[in-house]
This record gives sequence, C-alpha cells and structure tokens, in this order.
Amino acid sequence: MSNNLTLELYTRPTCSDCQAAKEYLNEQEIDYVHKNVGEEDRYEKELKEIVGSRIVPSFVFYEKSLFGKKKLVKNLIGFENNKEEIQQLLGLK
Repeated sequence: MSNNLTLELYTRPTCSDCQAAKEYLNEQEIDYVHKNVGEEDRYEKELKEIVGSRIVPSFVFYEKSLFGKKKLVKNLIGFENNKEEIQQLLGLK
C-alpha cells in the first residue's frame, strides 16, 4: 500500500458491494482490517463517528504517526464508484 497507509473496511454480510470489495482486496493481496458492522455494534458506532453515516462499504485509510497513533487520511463510501481512487490509495495505479 502506498504512503504507509493502513486500510479499515467496514462491511455488512448482506451488502453485495461489500462482498465485491473484499473479493477485490483479497485477489490483489491487500492487507486490511475487516470490520463487520452487522456483527459488532461497536463497529457501527465507530463508522458513524468516522464517516458520519452507516453506509457500507466504507474504506477508511489511515497513516501511522511517529508515536504509533493513526491519522485519518481519507474515507470513501462505496466500492464501484470509488474504485479508481481506492486503487490509487492502495498504490495499484
């Protein structure tokens, strides 16, 4: 992944766009932290705080600071509509 970014992906099991996103990331061998908001209420609360909505899939990119804290760099909602920007952030383009 470019720029020392880490990715957290928020999904629901019933979301087809979420399944496509996970499949794509796995095919590209991209490491990410999967957060299933359908199984964990805390992930849904987290998602609402970060993104301001409960819409999935949500791609949240962080950069690690010198002291190990993470800094929000970018968040994107939806896979197909944001695929090119996601590829750029992942260093695939």
